[in-house]
Amino acid sequence: MSKVTTKKSIIASIETKIKLVSDEEFLAELETIGNYMITALKSGNKILTAGNGGSAADAQHFAAELAGKFIYERKGLPAMALTANSSIVTAIGNDFGYENVFSRQIEGFGRQGDVFVGISTSGNSQNLIQACPSANTQHIQEAHIMIIHELCSLIDVVFKN
Repeated sequence: MSKVTTKKSIIASIETKIKLVSDEEFLAELETIGNYMITALKSGNKILTAGNGGSAADAQHFAAELAGKFIYERKGLPAMALTANSSIVTAIGNDFGYENVFSRQIEGFGRQGDVFVGISTSGNSQNLIQACPSANTQHIQEAHIMIIHELCSLIDVVFKN
């Protein structure tokens, strides 16, 4: 990859993030989602995350930041990536079909008041395609990580010691 290609890729990534930060509706929604998660956690509920491929890694990253530590020292928060247990994923996929690997886990692990975060880079649903500020998978994934970190930051401030 040449320096020109690398520079173009980095600029495209920055432009994706600028589109997000320039979207007041997005920023308000992000804060609303963060506050919803805070309320759920304060009520003793948990955050369940899921995604496929790279988005599965993002889902695990999000759960790890909450269960472990993001910025501040705080108690571990109840968060779980539904992608992390290969035995459960493959058993459900085998017995009930891959399309049910997350819904079956939510049936088993989820409770009223829990928050489910589904992360999708491909955006196969039309509503996801319309919501994405970029068609470039890597920049969408970078934006997902930024969003995840912003949500973690909102939550961290409330629960810090």
